[in-house]
Amino acid sequence: MSKTNFPRRVMAIASQGGHWVQLLRLRPAWDGCETIYVTTNKGYRDSVMDDALARNQSPPRFYAVRDASRWNKFALLQQMISIMVIMAKTRPQVIVTTGAAPGFFAICVGRLFGARTIWIDSIANAEELSLSGQRVGPYAHLWLTQWAHLARPNGPHHMGGVL
Repeated sequence: MSKTNFPRRVMAIASQGGHWVQLLRLRPAWDGCETIYVTTNKGYRDSVMDDALARNQSPPRFYAVRDASRWNKFALLQQMISIMVIMAKTRPQVIVTTGAAPGFFAICVGRLFGARTIWIDSIANAEELSLSGQRVGPYAHLWLTQWAHLARPNGPHHMGGVL
């Protein structure tokens, strides 16, 4: 595939913790792209910038959004609005997420902006898909689980694990 056919702007988005760790393990997949990182922990900025420098990559854009959960509806609304603003500013062509609320909102909003979307449910969800993972199916272009026994013919699909 020539560089002109390769997506140029990739948004990599996930909540902090294990979701973020799994997302960063996928970094080689978007080497050479303009990368936009979004997470709920602003403290991750330095490690993302240091990694880009060490890998001779262009410095990525980095955004932190408010952390939120289903128990705080107002925080979820604020998070969704922040993600919408970031999308309008950055116009990613591809969105990759390993989950939780920011990834769910990015997938849903990203479809409205014409982005191709990829959901990879966290490996921590071994017994059942995460709540967001259960709901994202109709919005994700590619909907994946890291556990073969959770795969279904209409998705999520299993193509291996990140860890």
